[in-house]
Amino acid sequence: MKQFSDLGLAETLLRAVSAEGYTHPTPIQAEVIPAMLAGNDILGIAQTGTGKTAAFVLPLLNRLAACTRPQPRGCGALILAPTRELAAQIADNIRTYGKFTRHSVAVVVGGVKPGPQIRTMARGVDILVATPGRLLDHMTTGAIRLHDTSVVVLDEADQMMDLGFLPAIRNIMAKVPADRQTVLLSATMPAPIRALAQDFLDEPVEVSVAPVSRPIERIDQKVMHVDAGMKRQALVDILAREEVERAIVFTRTKHGADKVRRHLEEAGLAADAIHGNKSQGQRERTLASFRTGNVNILVATDIAARGIDIDDVSHVVNFELPNVPESYVHRIGRTARAGKSGFAITLCDSSERKLLRDIERLIGNSLWAEGFTPRARPAARPVAAAPVAAAPVVAEPHGFDPNPGDDPRPGRHHDGRGPKHRGRPAHRKPAGDRPGLRSDGTRPGETPEAGLARMLGKAPAAPHHRAAAPAGEARTEAAPGGRDNPGRGKQRHRKGGRPQTAEANPERGANGGRRNGEAGRWATAEHGASPDRKANPERKPNGERKPNGERKANGERKGGWQPRRRKGNGERTARPA
Repeated sequence: MKQFSDLGLAETLLRAVSAEGYTHPTPIQAEVIPAMLAGNDILGIAQTGTGKTAAFVLPLLNRLAACTRPQPRGCGALILAPTRELAAQIADNIRTYGKFTRHSVAVVVGGVKPGPQIRTMARGVDILVATPGRLLDHMTTGAIRLHDTSVVVLDEADQMMDLGFLPAIRNIMAKVPADRQTVLLSATMPAPIRALAQDFLDEPVEVSVAPVSRPIERIDQKVMHVDAGMKRQALVDILAREEVERAIVFTRTKHGADKVRRHLEEAGLAADAIHGNKSQGQRERTLASFRTGNVNILVATDIAARGIDIDDVSHVVNFELPNVPESYVHRIGRTARAGKSGFAITLCDSSERKLLRDIERLIGNSLWAEGFTPRARPAARPVAAAPVAAAPVVAEPHGFDPNPGDDPRPGRHHDGRGPKHRGRPAHRKPAGDRPGLRSDGTRPGETPEAGLARMLGKAPAAPHHRAAAPAGEARTEAAPGGRDNPGRGKQRHRKGGRPQTAEANPERGANGGRRNGEAGRWATAEHGASPDRKANPERKPNGERKPNGERKANGERKGGWQPRRRKGNGERTARPA
Protein backbone atom coordinates (compact mmCIF):
# COMPACT_ATOMS: atom_id res chain seq x y z
CA MET A 1 0.00 0.00 0.00
CA LYS A 2 1.24 3.45 -0.92
CA GLN A 3 2.05 6.10 1.62
CA PHE A 4 1.91 9.88 1.31
CA SER A 5 5.67 10.00 1.22
CA ASP A 6 5.59 8.02 -2.05
CA LEU A 7 3.42 10.62 -3.86
CA GLY A 8 6.10 13.33 -4.31
CA LEU A 9 4.70 15.91 -1.86
CA ALA A 10 6.82 18.53 -0.10
CA GLU A 11 8.11 17.85 3.37
CA THR A 12 6.02 20.60 4.93
CA LEU A 13 2.87 19.02 3.56
CA LEU A 14 3.88 15.56 4.81
CA ARG A 15 4.29 16.99 8.30
CA ALA A 16 0.84 18.54 8.17
CA VAL A 17 -0.73 15.28 6.91
CA SER A 18 1.05 13.29 9.62
CA ALA A 19 -0.14 15.76 12.25
CA GLU A 20 -3.72 15.00 11.21
CA GLY A 21 -3.11 11.27 11.74
CA TYR A 22 -3.06 10.17 8.09
CA THR A 23 -0.27 7.93 6.74
CA HIS A 24 -1.89 6.10 3.79
CA PRO A 25 -3.77 7.88 1.00
CA THR A 26 -7.22 6.81 -0.14
CA PRO A 27 -7.59 5.32 -3.65
CA ILE A 28 -8.77 8.62 -5.13
CA GLN A 29 -5.86 10.46 -3.49
CA ALA A 30 -3.32 7.93 -4.71
CA GLU A 31 -4.52 8.45 -8.32
CA VAL A 32 -5.25 12.19 -8.43
CA ILE A 33 -2.22 13.63 -6.57
CA PRO A 34 0.47 12.27 -8.97
CA ALA A 35 -1.62 13.24 -12.03
CA MET A 36 -2.06 16.83 -10.76
CA LEU A 37 1.62 17.17 -9.93
CA ALA A 38 2.34 16.14 -13.53
CA GLY A 39 0.11 18.99 -14.83
CA ASN A 40 -2.58 16.86 -16.46
CA ASP A 41 -6.28 17.65 -16.64
CA ILE A 42 -8.28 15.27 -14.45
CA LEU A 43 -11.80 13.89 -14.51
CA GLY A 44 -12.32 12.23 -11.13
CA ILE A 45 -15.28 10.11 -10.07
CA ALA A 46 -15.50 8.97 -6.45
CA GLN A 47 -18.13 8.64 -3.75
CA THR A 48 -18.62 11.25 -1.11
CA GLY A 49 -16.39 10.79 1.92
CA THR A 50 -13.43 9.22 0.13
CA GLY A 51 -11.02 12.17 0.48
CA LYS A 52 -11.57 14.07 -2.78
CA THR A 53 -10.88 17.43 -1.08
CA ALA A 54 -7.38 16.50 0.06
CA ALA A 55 -6.75 14.95 -3.34
CA PHE A 56 -6.68 18.37 -5.05
CA VAL A 57 -5.73 20.61 -2.06
CA LEU A 58 -2.37 18.93 -1.44
CA PRO A 59 -1.11 19.31 -5.07
CA LEU A 60 -2.23 22.97 -5.13
CA LEU A 61 -0.25 23.73 -1.97
CA ASN A 62 2.72 21.79 -3.29
CA ARG A 63 3.09 23.98 -6.42
CA LEU A 64 2.92 27.28 -4.51
CA ALA A 65 6.71 27.18 -4.02
CA ALA A 66 7.24 27.40 -7.79
CA CYS A 67 4.56 30.08 -8.40
CA THR A 68 5.09 33.80 -8.22
CA ARG A 69 3.06 36.19 -6.12
CA PRO A 70 -0.37 36.80 -7.76
CA GLN A 71 -1.23 40.21 -9.09
CA PRO A 72 -3.65 42.52 -7.21
CA ARG A 73 -7.27 41.42 -7.60
CA GLY A 74 -6.03 38.13 -9.06
CA CYS A 75 -5.52 34.53 -7.89
CA GLY A 76 -3.16 31.72 -8.77
CA ALA A 77 -5.69 28.87 -8.34
CA LEU A 78 -9.48 28.95 -8.44
CA ILE A 79 -11.74 26.38 -6.74
CA LEU A 80 -15.46 26.50 -7.53
CA ALA A 81 -17.93 24.90 -5.11
CA PRO A 82 -21.75 24.75 -5.26
CA THR A 83 -22.55 25.78 -1.68
CA ARG A 84 -21.21 28.10 1.01
CA GLU A 85 -20.69 25.21 3.42
CA LEU A 86 -18.57 23.28 0.95
CA ALA A 87 -16.53 26.40 0.14
CA ALA A 88 -15.87 26.97 3.86
CA GLN A 89 -14.94 23.32 4.28
CA ILE A 90 -12.42 23.48 1.44
CA ALA A 91 -10.88 26.66 2.89
CA ASP A 92 -10.52 24.93 6.27
CA ASN A 93 -8.73 22.01 4.61
CA ILE A 94 -6.35 24.42 2.88
CA ARG A 95 -5.50 26.08 6.19
CA THR A 96 -5.09 22.70 7.91
CA TYR A 97 -2.75 21.13 5.34
CA GLY A 98 -0.92 24.39 4.65
CA LYS A 99 -0.15 25.40 8.24
CA PHE A 100 3.57 24.88 7.61
CA THR A 101 3.46 26.64 4.22
CA ARG A 102 3.20 30.31 3.38
CA HIS A 103 0.04 30.84 1.43
CA SER A 104 -3.00 33.09 1.21
CA VAL A 105 -6.58 31.96 0.75
CA ALA A 106 -9.85 33.84 0.32
CA VAL A 107 -13.48 32.72 0.34
CA VAL A 108 -15.99 34.48 -1.90
CA VAL A 109 -19.57 33.34 -1.33
CA GLY A 110 -23.02 34.86 -1.22
CA GLY A 111 -25.04 35.65 1.86
CA VAL A 112 -22.43 38.03 3.33
CA LYS A 113 -21.37 41.59 2.66
CA PRO A 114 -19.14 41.95 -0.42
CA GLY A 115 -16.97 44.72 1.06
CA PRO A 116 -14.57 42.50 3.06
CA GLN A 117 -14.22 40.15 0.09
CA ILE A 118 -13.27 43.04 -2.19
CA ARG A 119 -10.64 44.30 0.29
CA THR A 120 -9.15 40.80 0.61
CA MET A 121 -8.94 40.33 -3.15
CA ALA A 122 -7.38 43.76 -3.66
CA ARG A 123 -4.01 42.37 -2.53
CA GLY A 124 -4.29 39.19 -4.59
CA VAL A 125 -4.42 35.65 -3.16
CA ASP A 126 -2.80 32.32 -3.94
CA ILE A 127 -5.99 30.24 -3.75
CA LEU A 128 -9.53 31.55 -4.21
CA VAL A 129 -12.47 29.39 -3.11
CA ALA A 130 -15.78 30.73 -4.46
CA THR A 131 -19.32 29.96 -5.45
CA PRO A 132 -20.13 30.75 -9.11
CA GLY A 133 -22.80 33.37 -8.49
CA ARG A 134 -20.88 35.72 -6.17
CA LEU A 135 -17.65 35.28 -8.16
CA LEU A 136 -19.39 36.35 -11.36
CA ASP A 137 -20.72 39.45 -9.55
CA HIS A 138 -17.21 40.49 -8.51
CA MET A 139 -15.87 39.81 -11.99
CA THR A 140 -18.55 42.07 -13.47
CA THR A 141 -17.55 44.97 -11.19
CA GLY A 142 -13.82 44.38 -11.81
CA ALA A 143 -13.05 43.44 -8.18
CA ILE A 144 -11.64 40.06 -9.30
CA ARG A 145 -9.63 39.26 -12.42
CA LEU A 146 -8.72 35.75 -13.59
CA HIS A 147 -6.19 36.49 -16.34
CA ASP A 148 -3.32 35.09 -14.18
CA THR A 149 -5.14 31.96 -12.96
CA SER A 150 -3.31 28.76 -13.87
CA VAL A 151 -5.42 26.03 -12.15
CA VAL A 152 -9.21 25.66 -12.00
CA VAL A 153 -10.90 22.99 -9.85
CA LEU A 154 -14.62 22.23 -10.22
CA ASP A 155 -15.70 20.34 -7.09
CA GLU A 156 -19.10 18.61 -7.01
CA ALA A 157 -19.71 19.57 -10.63
CA ASP A 158 -22.94 17.60 -10.88
CA GLN A 159 -24.59 19.59 -8.10
CA MET A 160 -23.50 22.88 -9.63
CA MET A 161 -25.26 21.78 -12.78
CA ASP A 162 -28.39 20.81 -10.81
CA LEU A 163 -28.47 24.23 -9.13
CA GLY A 164 -28.37 26.03 -12.48
CA PHE A 165 -24.75 27.24 -12.29
CA LEU A 166 -23.79 25.90 -15.70
CA PRO A 167 -24.18 29.29 -17.55
CA ALA A 168 -22.19 31.05 -14.83
CA ILE A 169 -19.45 28.41 -15.02
CA ARG A 170 -19.14 28.89 -18.77
CA ASN A 171 -18.81 32.66 -18.32
CA ILE A 172 -16.12 32.18 -15.68
CA MET A 173 -14.15 29.65 -17.72
CA ALA A 174 -14.19 32.05 -20.67
CA LYS A 175 -12.14 34.56 -18.61
CA VAL A 176 -9.47 32.05 -17.59
CA PRO A 177 -6.38 31.56 -19.83
CA ALA A 178 -6.64 28.66 -22.26
CA ASP A 179 -3.34 27.06 -21.11
CA ARG A 180 -4.73 26.33 -17.64
CA GLN A 181 -4.94 23.04 -15.77
CA THR A 182 -8.53 21.93 -15.13
CA VAL A 183 -9.69 19.39 -12.56
CA LEU A 184 -13.32 18.22 -12.47
CA LEU A 185 -14.40 16.01 -9.54
CA SER A 186 -17.83 14.60 -8.84
CA ALA A 187 -19.55 11.75 -7.03
CA THR A 188 -21.84 11.09 -10.01
CA MET A 189 -21.28 11.49 -13.73
CA PRO A 190 -24.49 12.16 -15.68
CA ALA A 191 -24.34 12.85 -19.40
CA PRO A 192 -24.39 16.69 -19.11
CA ILE A 193 -21.35 16.61 -16.82
CA ARG A 194 -19.44 14.45 -19.26
CA ALA A 195 -20.34 16.92 -22.03
CA LEU A 196 -19.08 19.76 -19.82
CA ALA A 197 -15.81 17.88 -19.29
CA GLN A 198 -15.32 17.55 -23.03
CA ASP A 199 -15.69 21.33 -23.42
CA PHE A 200 -13.27 22.37 -20.67
CA LEU A 201 -10.79 19.51 -20.28
CA ASP A 202 -7.94 18.76 -22.65
CA GLU A 203 -7.08 15.06 -22.87
CA PRO A 204 -8.00 14.45 -19.21
CA VAL A 205 -6.84 11.58 -17.09
CA GLU A 206 -9.99 9.82 -15.93
CA VAL A 207 -9.84 8.49 -12.41
CA SER A 208 -12.69 6.29 -11.20
CA VAL A 209 -12.13 4.34 -8.02
CA ALA A 210 -15.68 2.84 -7.84
CA PRO A 211 -18.69 2.33 -10.12
CA VAL A 212 -20.56 5.52 -10.86
CA SER A 213 -23.24 6.44 -8.30
CA ARG A 214 -22.53 3.49 -6.04
CA PRO A 215 -22.46 4.28 -2.32
CA ILE A 216 -19.60 2.96 -0.27
CA GLU A 217 -20.03 -0.51 1.19
CA ARG A 218 -19.56 0.51 4.81
CA ILE A 219 -23.04 2.10 4.89
CA ASP A 220 -25.84 -0.16 6.13
CA GLN A 221 -28.88 0.90 4.07
CA LYS A 222 -32.54 0.08 4.64
CA VAL A 223 -35.96 1.50 3.87
CA MET A 224 -39.00 1.67 6.15
CA HIS A 225 -42.41 1.71 4.47
CA VAL A 226 -44.62 3.96 6.58
CA ASP A 227 -47.72 6.06 6.05
CA ALA A 228 -47.15 9.77 5.49
CA GLY A 229 -48.99 10.65 8.70
CA MET A 230 -46.75 8.35 10.77
CA LYS A 231 -43.41 9.59 9.46
CA ARG A 232 -42.80 12.00 12.32
CA GLN A 233 -43.49 9.35 14.94
CA ALA A 234 -41.20 6.91 13.11
CA LEU A 235 -38.45 9.56 12.98
CA VAL A 236 -38.68 10.20 16.72
CA ASP A 237 -38.51 6.46 17.45
CA ILE A 238 -35.39 6.08 15.28
CA LEU A 239 -33.52 9.04 16.73
CA ALA A 240 -34.42 8.17 20.33
CA ARG A 241 -32.37 4.97 20.18
CA GLU A 242 -29.21 4.81 22.24
CA GLU A 243 -26.99 3.83 19.29
CA VAL A 244 -27.72 7.12 17.51
CA GLU A 245 -24.75 9.31 18.44
CA ARG A 246 -25.04 12.02 15.79
CA ALA A 247 -27.58 12.07 12.97
CA ILE A 248 -28.50 14.12 9.92
CA VAL A 249 -32.12 14.22 8.75
CA PHE A 250 -32.73 15.23 5.13
CA THR A 251 -35.93 16.86 3.89
CA ARG A 252 -36.98 17.96 0.45
CA THR A 253 -37.96 21.57 1.26
CA LYS A 254 -36.78 24.36 3.55
CA HIS A 255 -40.19 24.73 5.17
CA GLY A 256 -40.29 21.00 5.80
CA ALA A 257 -36.90 21.16 7.53
CA ASP A 258 -38.19 23.77 9.98
CA LYS A 259 -41.33 21.72 10.70
CA VAL A 260 -39.29 18.56 11.40
CA ARG A 261 -36.95 20.51 13.69
CA ARG A 262 -39.88 21.86 15.72
CA HIS A 263 -41.38 18.37 16.02
CA LEU A 264 -38.10 16.90 17.27
CA GLU A 265 -37.68 19.67 19.82
CA GLU A 266 -41.23 19.08 21.08
CA ALA A 267 -40.31 15.40 21.49
CA GLY A 268 -37.36 16.37 23.72
CA LEU A 269 -34.55 15.89 21.16
CA ALA A 270 -31.82 18.49 20.60
CA ALA A 271 -32.10 19.45 16.92
CA ASP A 272 -31.34 22.36 14.62
CA ALA A 273 -31.96 23.09 10.95
CA ILE A 274 -29.80 24.36 8.10
CA HIS A 275 -31.06 25.37 4.67
CA GLY A 276 -30.89 28.11 2.07
CA ASN A 277 -33.11 30.57 3.96
CA LYS A 278 -30.61 30.79 6.80
CA SER A 279 -28.02 33.54 6.74
CA GLN A 280 -24.38 32.65 6.50
CA GLY A 281 -23.80 33.44 10.17
CA GLN A 282 -26.72 31.24 11.23
CA ARG A 283 -25.48 28.36 9.10
CA GLU A 284 -21.98 28.59 10.52
CA ARG A 285 -23.25 28.68 14.10
CA THR A 286 -25.50 25.69 13.44
CA LEU A 287 -22.66 23.62 11.99
CA ALA A 288 -20.39 24.64 14.88
CA SER A 289 -22.97 23.45 17.41
CA PHE A 290 -23.34 20.18 15.50
CA ARG A 291 -19.59 19.61 15.42
CA THR A 292 -19.09 20.34 19.12
CA GLY A 293 -21.98 18.10 20.15
CA ASN A 294 -24.27 20.76 21.60
CA VAL A 295 -26.82 19.57 19.03
CA ASN A 296 -26.67 15.94 17.94
CA ILE A 297 -29.41 16.08 15.27
CA LEU A 298 -29.14 18.26 12.19
CA VAL A 299 -32.07 18.71 9.81
CA ALA A 300 -30.86 19.76 6.35
CA THR A 301 -31.88 20.06 2.72
CA ASP A 302 -30.06 18.76 -0.34
CA ILE A 303 -28.31 22.10 -0.90
CA ALA A 304 -26.47 21.71 2.40
CA ALA A 305 -25.75 18.01 1.88
CA ARG A 306 -22.44 18.53 0.08
CA GLY A 307 -20.91 20.91 2.60
CA ILE A 308 -21.25 18.85 5.79
CA ASP A 309 -17.90 17.18 6.45
CA ILE A 310 -18.11 15.70 9.95
CA ASP A 311 -16.48 12.39 10.69
CA ASP A 312 -18.67 11.21 13.58
CA VAL A 313 -22.09 11.11 11.90
CA SER A 314 -23.49 7.69 12.79
CA HIS A 315 -26.92 7.87 11.11
CA VAL A 316 -28.47 9.52 8.08
CA VAL A 317 -32.26 9.54 7.85
CA ASN A 318 -34.08 10.42 4.64
CA PHE A 319 -37.34 11.84 5.97
CA GLU A 320 -38.36 12.52 2.35
CA LEU A 321 -36.86 10.93 -0.74
CA PRO A 322 -35.03 13.26 -3.14
CA ASN A 323 -36.46 14.04 -6.55
CA VAL A 324 -33.07 13.40 -8.17
CA PRO A 325 -31.78 9.85 -7.56
CA GLU A 326 -28.14 10.99 -7.53
CA SER A 327 -28.88 13.15 -4.47
CA TYR A 328 -29.48 9.98 -2.48
CA VAL A 329 -25.82 9.03 -2.92
CA HIS A 330 -24.69 12.43 -1.65
CA ARG A 331 -27.08 12.32 1.30
CA ILE A 332 -25.96 8.99 2.70
CA GLY A 333 -22.36 9.95 2.00
CA ARG A 334 -22.46 12.18 5.11
CA THR A 335 -21.97 9.04 7.21
CA ALA A 336 -19.26 6.35 7.15
CA ARG A 337 -16.52 8.96 6.62
CA ALA A 338 -12.83 8.61 7.42
CA GLY A 339 -12.98 4.81 7.30
CA LYS A 340 -15.90 4.43 9.72
CA SER A 341 -19.20 2.63 9.22
CA GLY A 342 -22.65 4.19 9.27
CA PHE A 343 -26.38 3.66 8.86
CA ALA A 344 -28.75 5.14 6.28
CA ILE A 345 -32.50 4.82 6.92
CA THR A 346 -35.09 5.95 4.39
CA LEU A 347 -38.73 6.62 5.29
CA CYS A 348 -40.90 5.93 2.24
CA ASP A 349 -44.66 6.40 1.93
CA SER A 350 -46.93 5.24 -0.87
CA SER A 351 -46.44 8.43 -2.94
CA GLU A 352 -42.65 7.93 -3.02
CA ARG A 353 -42.50 4.38 -4.36
CA LYS A 354 -41.48 5.55 -7.83
CA LEU A 355 -38.62 7.63 -6.42
CA LEU A 356 -37.47 4.60 -4.45
CA ARG A 357 -37.42 2.44 -7.59
CA ASP A 358 -35.32 5.08 -9.39
CA ILE A 359 -32.81 5.08 -6.52
CA GLU A 360 -32.58 1.29 -6.48
CA ARG A 361 -32.07 1.28 -10.25
CA LEU A 362 -29.25 3.85 -9.86
CA ILE A 363 -27.32 2.10 -7.07
CA GLY A 364 -27.83 -1.33 -8.66
CA ASN A 365 -29.51 -3.19 -5.79
CA SER A 366 -32.69 -3.22 -3.75
CA LEU A 367 -32.78 -1.75 -0.28
CA TRP A 368 -33.68 -4.00 2.60
CA ALA A 369 -37.24 -3.09 3.58
CA GLU A 370 -39.13 -3.33 6.83
CA GLY A 371 -42.41 -2.03 8.20
CA PHE A 372 -42.89 0.45 10.98
CA THR A 373 -44.52 -0.43 14.28
CA PRO A 374 -44.84 2.45 16.73
CA ARG A 375 -43.13 1.78 20.02
CA ALA A 376 -45.48 1.20 22.90
CA ARG A 377 -45.63 4.12 25.24
CA PRO A 378 -45.64 3.43 29.00
CA ALA A 379 -49.15 3.36 30.38
CA ALA A 380 -50.15 6.32 32.42
CA ARG A 381 -50.29 5.71 36.18
CA PRO A 382 -53.86 5.68 37.50
CA VAL A 383 -54.80 8.76 39.42
CA ALA A 384 -57.03 8.38 42.46
CA ALA A 385 -60.35 10.03 41.93
CA ALA A 386 -60.97 13.02 44.14
CA PRO A 387 -63.91 12.69 46.53
CA VAL A 388 -67.01 14.31 45.15
CA ALA A 389 -68.54 16.81 47.52
CA ALA A 390 -72.23 16.49 48.19
CA ALA A 391 -74.34 19.05 46.42
CA PRO A 392 -75.68 21.73 48.78
CA VAL A 393 -79.36 21.56 49.52
CA VAL A 394 -81.08 24.66 48.20
CA ALA A 395 -84.49 25.56 49.51
CA GLU A 396 -87.03 25.71 46.74
CA PRO A 397 -88.58 29.18 46.44
CA HIS A 398 -92.23 29.95 46.40
CA GLY A 399 -93.84 29.13 43.11
CA PHE A 400 -91.33 26.43 42.03
CA ASP A 401 -92.21 22.83 41.32
CA PRO A 402 -89.34 20.46 40.34
CA ASN A 403 -91.65 18.46 38.09
CA PRO A 404 -95.10 19.92 37.68
CA GLY A 405 -97.78 17.63 36.39
CA ASP A 406 -98.88 19.91 33.56
CA ASP A 407 -95.34 20.43 32.19
CA PRO A 408 -93.27 17.32 31.27
CA ARG A 409 -90.04 19.33 31.22
CA PRO A 410 -88.33 19.04 34.63
CA GLY A 411 -87.20 22.10 36.49
CA ARG A 412 -89.72 24.54 35.03
CA HIS A 413 -91.66 27.29 36.75
CA HIS A 414 -95.43 27.20 37.05
CA ASP A 415 -95.80 30.07 34.60
CA GLY A 416 -93.84 28.13 31.95
CA ARG A 417 -90.65 30.18 32.15
CA GLY A 418 -87.46 28.16 32.48
CA PRO A 419 -83.83 29.13 33.09
CA LYS A 420 -82.39 31.69 30.71
CA HIS A 421 -79.25 29.67 29.90
CA ARG A 422 -78.63 25.96 29.80
CA GLY A 423 -76.92 24.74 32.93
CA ARG A 424 -78.22 27.41 35.29
CA PRO A 425 -80.42 26.30 38.21
CA ALA A 426 -84.08 26.52 37.31
CA HIS A 427 -85.22 28.07 40.59
CA ARG A 428 -85.21 31.78 41.21
CA LYS A 429 -84.77 33.86 44.33
CA PRO A 430 -87.47 33.71 46.99
CA ALA A 431 -90.33 36.04 46.28
CA GLY A 432 -89.45 38.32 49.17
CA ASP A 433 -85.92 38.86 47.77
CA ARG A 434 -87.06 39.82 44.31
CA PRO A 435 -87.90 43.48 43.72
CA GLY A 436 -91.42 44.19 42.52
CA LEU A 437 -93.04 41.26 44.41
CA ARG A 438 -94.43 41.06 47.84
CA SER A 439 -93.41 38.45 50.40
CA ASP A 440 -96.32 36.23 49.33
CA GLY A 441 -95.33 36.35 45.64
CA THR A 442 -98.08 38.71 44.51
CA ARG A 443 -97.53 41.93 42.66
CA PRO A 444 -98.48 45.35 44.04
CA GLY A 445 -102.24 45.84 43.74
CA GLU A 446 -102.84 42.13 43.13
CA THR A 447 -104.97 39.96 45.38
CA PRO A 448 -103.54 36.68 46.69
CA GLU A 449 -106.14 34.72 44.69
CA ALA A 450 -105.19 36.50 41.45
CA GLY A 451 -101.49 36.01 42.14
CA LEU A 452 -101.93 32.28 42.75
CA ALA A 453 -103.99 31.93 39.59
CA ARG A 454 -101.29 33.80 37.62
CA MET A 455 -98.49 31.61 38.98
CA LEU A 456 -100.42 28.42 38.24
CA GLY A 457 -101.08 29.60 34.70
CA LYS A 458 -104.82 29.23 35.10
CA ALA A 459 -105.70 32.86 34.51
CA PRO A 460 -104.21 35.66 32.41
CA ALA A 461 -101.69 37.77 34.21
CA ALA A 462 -102.85 41.08 35.53
CA PRO A 463 -101.88 44.04 33.34
CA HIS A 464 -98.59 45.65 34.20
CA HIS A 465 -100.06 49.18 34.08
CA ARG A 466 -102.69 50.87 36.08
CA ALA A 467 -105.89 52.33 34.62
CA ALA A 468 -105.61 55.88 33.38
CA ALA A 469 -106.49 58.46 35.96
CA PRO A 470 -109.25 60.95 35.22
CA ALA A 471 -108.23 64.08 33.38
CA GLY A 472 -106.64 66.68 35.59
CA GLU A 473 -105.96 64.25 38.46
CA ALA A 474 -102.41 63.29 39.22
CA ARG A 475 -101.53 59.71 40.03
CA THR A 476 -100.36 58.95 43.50
CA GLU A 477 -98.55 55.66 42.69
CA ALA A 478 -96.14 55.03 39.85
CA ALA A 479 -97.06 52.30 37.45
CA PRO A 480 -94.93 49.12 37.61
CA GLY A 481 -92.09 49.28 35.18
CA GLY A 482 -91.33 52.97 35.59
CA ARG A 483 -88.30 54.47 37.28
CA ASP A 484 -89.91 54.07 40.68
CA ASN A 485 -90.05 50.31 40.12
CA PRO A 486 -86.78 49.24 38.41
CA GLY A 487 -87.18 45.54 39.10
CA ARG A 488 -89.47 44.75 36.19
CA GLY A 489 -86.90 44.80 33.41
CA LYS A 490 -87.55 46.97 30.36
CA GLN A 491 -89.22 50.32 30.96
CA ARG A 492 -92.56 50.54 29.25
CA HIS A 493 -92.92 54.32 28.98
CA ARG A 494 -91.00 56.78 26.92
CA LYS A 495 -88.53 59.30 28.32
CA GLY A 496 -87.24 57.17 31.14
CA GLY A 497 -90.58 55.67 32.04
CA ARG A 498 -91.64 58.50 34.36
CA PRO A 499 -95.43 58.81 34.12
CA GLN A 500 -96.78 62.04 32.75
CA THR A 501 -99.95 63.59 34.13
CA ALA A 502 -102.36 66.06 32.64
CA GLU A 503 -101.55 68.54 35.35
CA ALA A 504 -97.79 68.30 34.79
CA ASN A 505 -98.07 68.37 31.00
CA PRO A 506 -101.47 69.53 29.75
CA GLU A 507 -100.34 69.13 26.15
CA ARG A 508 -100.07 65.34 26.56
CA GLY A 509 -102.64 62.75 27.34
CA ALA A 510 -103.03 61.23 30.75
CA ASN A 511 -101.47 57.92 29.68
CA GLY A 512 -98.20 59.52 28.51
CA GLY A 513 -98.61 58.81 24.80
CA ARG A 514 -97.16 61.31 22.35
CA ARG A 515 -99.55 63.45 20.42
CA ASN A 516 -100.28 62.35 16.89
CA GLY A 517 -103.74 63.49 15.92
CA GLU A 518 -106.59 62.13 18.01
CA ALA A 519 -104.78 58.97 19.19
CA GLY A 520 -101.16 58.65 20.30
CA ARG A 521 -98.80 55.76 19.72
CA TRP A 522 -99.59 54.15 23.03
CA ALA A 523 -103.15 55.51 23.41
CA THR A 524 -105.04 52.72 21.74
CA ALA A 525 -108.36 51.19 22.53
CA GLU A 526 -106.57 48.19 24.04
CA HIS A 527 -104.60 50.26 26.51
CA GLY A 528 -107.42 52.74 27.11
CA ALA A 529 -107.21 56.02 25.21
CA SER A 530 -107.67 59.09 27.31
CA PRO A 531 -110.72 61.22 26.40
CA ASP A 532 -108.81 64.43 27.05
CA ARG A 533 -106.25 63.60 24.36
CA LYS A 534 -105.45 66.87 22.60
CA ALA A 535 -105.11 66.89 18.85
CA ASN A 536 -102.52 68.82 16.91
CA PRO A 537 -104.36 70.98 14.35
CA GLU A 538 -101.14 72.54 13.09
CA ARG A 539 -99.77 69.26 11.77
CA LYS A 540 -101.03 68.46 8.30
CA PRO A 541 -101.85 65.01 7.10
CA ASN A 542 -99.37 63.32 4.74
CA GLY A 543 -101.52 64.01 1.74
CA GLU A 544 -101.42 67.80 2.25
CA ARG A 545 -97.67 68.12 2.57
CA LYS A 546 -95.61 69.78 -0.13
CA PRO A 547 -94.18 67.49 -2.78
CA ASN A 548 -90.42 67.06 -2.94
CA GLY A 549 -90.13 69.18 -6.06
CA GLU A 550 -91.37 72.30 -4.25
CA ARG A 551 -88.90 72.03 -1.39
CA LYS A 552 -86.03 74.48 -1.17
CA ALA A 553 -82.64 73.54 -2.47
CA ASN A 554 -79.54 73.65 -0.30
CA GLY A 555 -78.56 77.09 -1.55
CA GLU A 556 -81.96 78.58 -0.60
CA ARG A 557 -81.92 77.37 2.95
CA LYS A 558 -80.94 79.46 5.89
CA GLY A 559 -77.28 80.28 5.72
CA GLY A 560 -76.94 78.85 2.20
CA TRP A 561 -74.67 76.01 1.20
CA GLN A 562 -71.23 76.09 2.79
CA PRO A 563 -68.32 73.93 1.75
CA ARG A 564 -66.96 71.52 4.33
CA ARG A 565 -63.34 71.45 5.41
CA ARG A 566 -61.30 68.41 6.32
CA LYS A 567 -59.85 67.63 9.69
CA GLY A 568 -56.42 66.16 10.12
CA ASN A 569 -57.64 62.57 10.09
CA GLY A 570 -59.54 62.95 6.83
CA GLU A 571 -63.03 63.51 8.29
CA ARG A 572 -65.11 66.31 6.80
CA THR A 573 -66.96 68.75 8.99
CA ALA A 574 -69.46 71.49 8.10
CA ARG A 575 -68.09 74.99 7.99
CA PRO A 576 -70.21 77.36 10.08
CA ALA A 577 -72.37 79.76 8.08
